[in-house]
Amino acid sequence: MKISKSLSFVSVLLCLASGNLSATEIYPVSQAKFMTNAKFDFKVEFDKIYQPNEVSIEINGKKFEETLPGKSVWIPKEEEANASALILRGTEIKKPGKYNVVVKTPDGEKSVSWELYSTAEKPVAKNVIILLADGLSVGHRTAARILSKGVENGMYKAPLAMDDMPHMALLGTSSVDTIAADSANTASAYMTGHKSSVNALGVYADRTSASQDDPKQETIAELIRRKTQKAIGVVTDAELEDATPASVVSHTRKRSDKADIVGMFYQVKPEVMLGGGSAYFLPKSTLGSKRKDETNYIKLFQDNGYQLVTNKTELARETGEKVPDKLLGLFHTGNMDGWIDRHQWKGNTVKKFPDQPDLTDAFTAAVRVLEKNPNGFFLLLEAGLVDKYSHPLDWTRSVGDTIAFDKVVELAKAYCEKHPDTLLIVTGDHTHSISVAGTVDDNKPGTDMREKVGVYAKAGYPNYEDKDKDGFPDDFSPSKRLAVFFGAHPDYYETYRSFPEKTFTPAVKDEKGHYVANAQYKDQPGVHFVEGNLPRSESQGVHTVDDLVVTAQGPNAEKIKGFMNSTEIFRVMADALALGH
Repeated sequence: MKISKSLSFVSVLLCLASGNLSATEIYPVSQAKFMTNAKFDFKVEFDKIYQPNEVSIEINGKKFEETLPGKSVWIPKEEEANASALILRGTEIKKPGKYNVVVKTPDGEKSVSWELYSTAEKPVAKNVIILLADGLSVGHRTAARILSKGVENGMYKAPLAMDDMPHMALLGTSSVDTIAADSANTASAYMTGHKSSVNALGVYADRTSASQDDPKQETIAELIRRKTQKAIGVVTDAELEDATPASVVSHTRKRSDKADIVGMFYQVKPEVMLGGGSAYFLPKSTLGSKRKDETNYIKLFQDNGYQLVTNKTELARETGEKVPDKLLGLFHTGNMDGWIDRHQWKGNTVKKFPDQPDLTDAFTAAVRVLEKNPNGFFLLLEAGLVDKYSHPLDWTRSVGDTIAFDKVVELAKAYCEKHPDTLLIVTGDHTHSISVAGTVDDNKPGTDMREKVGVYAKAGYPNYEDKDKDGFPDDFSPSKRLAVFFGAHPDYYETYRSFPEKTFTPAVKDEKGHYVANAQYKDQPGVHFVEGNLPRSESQGVHTVDDLVVTAQGPNAEKIKGFMNSTEIFRVMADALALGH
């Protein structure tokens, strides 16, 4: 015990002697790899109050002002921190290479390293299309391939469109603050080339409580606006203000700043915006609005030349013979309904919103508008409902939307065949713990559904049918169906069935504030209770740290290979468009 205390004391002395300012933070963070000529905010957060003449900040041995253009601001006492800070907004670095930032104070020093890369001088792609299925995991792809294409004698009858692309890689999605990321910072990495933190979009999360004063990272849409004449499109079946679509334009520590994110869309003004989330576009006085002010963003966009469409019929009509230059489609007040609900079950909110477009409709309309620009375009399309249904463990809906997403990939690949100057990237932004374990056979004897699960040789093959050959099962709940389970989950009742009327709700809050299995399912025949493996504060399944699969084709797609960090997707796209010059 005495030896341990002595060692601890020595360790403290060594740390003091080394002068390591462990509490000082520098943004961009250490090991950041980002692009030349892209704007970013530089910030140093000190751990106590200093006078400006007490500190020095150097980059590669020179005063930081010699490397970073712009006017810095010294903050004597930062709000809530009781410590000083320095910030330099909208700076950039012109030359590629390695940069070492050293901050010195009377109490010691701290350093971080950056690596700056450039891009090709001339673009190799006219267009870039990135298709993201939120939460897309190997389990989703496997289940979708079985249901959509079929498997016989151990051989799939055909690959998914996303399977059959010439370039493939594994993708790591961890963020600055955690290995287990969310859609905000993972999508933000694609759009900025910088890592971020959970819930953050286009910023490094600093210590202040304000959500929109954090050090910014320029998004690819802002770069395209600043450096090219290309068009920009954002398409989703979730809310337009949700994390992944918002990542194209947003700078906020809180992805929940949805009303403000609409304003960020208005600042960038993508030529195409299609999705749900109209409640945040409507003024406070309008029934159903979720804004806290009277700003009418629908009118503002219309006044700026946007054609408004609110359903599938209007979308088809307004992008038919005469295609508008700008298109705003708002098809739902919140997230849209999934493919199975809209086409088969008529569950969730389909009766209230009966004419919602498919993602294939939205993709086709978006491209028709965007390709009017002779300089090319950038398009992000998200299948957000893959994630929205995976969280509540509703695998059937999630896989139905994975198939629907693959139909978009089919269209995008066909477009690339006719337009070989288009880079196409297909991936997710994180994973879920979904796996296909075998089959569930209702025809097996007994009432215990657990005993109707077949594994190994007893699994056999499910009996899904696709008589109309549209790539979707005619019935997503046949008598012998897939047995699909999630590895990270709260307490819930496993029913081994689908839920046509409404999305599964696995857990509800009890009187102690803990999430417990939802009792509305406990009396269904043959169910059994499954104890959760997540904290009792979690109501749903969570994202996992498993690698993503990314596939690609077109100019610069050969750089999609091996294992990649999520920020490298930005680099591939930016290089294809020569945005670093």
